[in-house]
Amino acid sequence: MSTSSTAPILAAALAPSAPPVVHDSGADTAPGVIVIDSCTTLGTTLVVHLAGEIDRFSAAPVRALLASAADDGYTGLVLDTSRVTFCDSGFLAAVGWWPRHGRRLRLANRSRAVQRLLIAAATAGRQPPLAGSLSVAGTS
Repeated sequence: MSTSSTAPILAAALAPSAPPVVHDSGADTAPGVIVIDSCTTLGTTLVVHLAGEIDRFSAAPVRALLASAADDGYTGLVLDTSRVTFCDSGFLAAVGWWPRHGRRLRLANRSRAVQRLLIAAATAGRQPPLAGSLSVAGTS
């Protein structure tokens, strides 16, 4: 007489657990962190000191600050980027709309990361949206 059973051969407690399958693409997928270190005003100009990393994921606080400043009537923006350690096209997108709407923009004390991004954008033949108010060759 034969019987069939679907019970596992080993009890669940005795069966070895399979190691989790992890795919590592090698890229850092953690979003960057940008800090608005300080923000002051000089008449209708907003002076902002940024620190940290800014990419498309971490640009939201900068976009929100600039949208609020525009709503409050500020027409000038000075960004001190000396403490920005990483930035990508998310940075250009976050601040690029400011001069396109007739406002003045100046990047002061550009960090290596910001300078590298501006040079890469110019080299690729893609004019950064804020290039009209900036020179790529030197610091402003």
